[in-house]
Amino acid sequence: MKTLIALVLSLLLAVVFTLWVKENNGYVLIGYGHWTIEGSLALFALAGLTLFVLSYWLSRTLIRLWSMPLQLQRWNRRRHAVRARHSLTQGLVELAEGNWRLAERHLTRHAAQSETPLLNYLAAARAAQLQGQDERRDDYLQLAHQSMPSAELAVGLTQAELQLAHEQYEQALATLTHIRSLSPKHNYVLILLKRLYVNLGEWDKLEELLPELQKRKAILPEESRDLQLRIYRERMLAIQSDPQALEQFWQTLPKSIRQEPEFLKSYINLQVAQEAGQRVTPLIVDALQRSWDAELVCLFGRIKTDDPANQLAIGEAWLNERPKDPDLLLSLARLCLQNRLWGKARSYLEACIGIKPRVEAYQELGLLLERMDEPEKALECFRTGLGLERRDTARIFKDIGRLSLNHQPSESRAVDSA
Repeated sequence: MKTLIALVLSLLLAVVFTLWVKENNGYVLIGYGHWTIEGSLALFALAGLTLFVLSYWLSRTLIRLWSMPLQLQRWNRRRHAVRARHSLTQGLVELAEGNWRLAERHLTRHAAQSETPLLNYLAAARAAQLQGQDERRDDYLQLAHQSMPSAELAVGLTQAELQLAHEQYEQALATLTHIRSLSPKHNYVLILLKRLYVNLGEWDKLEELLPELQKRKAILPEESRDLQLRIYRERMLAIQSDPQALEQFWQTLPKSIRQEPEFLKSYINLQVAQEAGQRVTPLIVDALQRSWDAELVCLFGRIKTDDPANQLAIGEAWLNERPKDPDLLLSLARLCLQNRLWGKARSYLEACIGIKPRVEAYQELGLLLERMDEPEKALECFRTGLGLERRDTARIFKDIGRLSLNHQPSESRAVDSA
């Protein structure tokens, strides 16, 4: 339709031009030296138009011929870029699917022609790492840095991640120290440092880093709390064989940490293991007044102090509020044994068994009956306790077997049933 309209317009213009020339056929005379050219105005106008068209076409042709190498170069670059993008996409897909060798090959094949060679080399470094090729990994990381020197932080973080994953902790520490000097406030650098210090067991350095992690909100408050508890617990385990050092360390801790139930029980167990239970008896009493805990009650009954009578009196005061607590009854029985109150100890043990039969109570009662010259009853207690222990063990193994069966794949269960 557009061509038809253009053709009609051209014809109309030709008719108008012809009529104009017929009515106004001018005269043109050109002289140059001894030469003269004369003719009609229409002829000179037509000749000028023809010369302009020929000149325009010739100049366009020469320009195209002149720019042809450049256009060919651009076309070639576009072709290489498309091929590089396709290779990058294919390599990333292979990497995600676990085909690491193919991923590395695709990622590096056209990396030099890629618009983003940094991505090619970083992904190739991961593929090489997953194949256990550390040297190739480092080569790709070096090429990534050369392809974009301004992305030193990104290359460094990737390198640190891969070194941590491969348990190359010394190299990771050097890398993270360097990139932290480049960006001291970068959250992910702090997170990687935290992970490194945990793996290395550098609890003092981790404690120094923790305020910065909290300030930058690099970790959640719950994780920060757990990390703080772990730092203190590991430091406490490092001095567990020295009761006095343990007590001094305990006094330096924040009150909120000392009142943490699990941490408190860890400290008490360490002191009891070093036969320094008298140091922690007041802590157990205070903790039980705040919140009743069966494990602390049992620990209270095992501690040997200089004043077991006072210890027994404290426990019997609790019995007024908890007369049917089997853990408390067992602890009171043990405290009675320390005070050589055999009859009272027997009563507490029998009451404990009557409420909740347990192996420890039967063992304590059996030993007590042997001391009281009742061997037959002692033997019966030992047998009953052994049978109870066997039933508990069998129940545990049965539960383990049931859990294993529930987690077995459906295909395997189908085969088993067949």
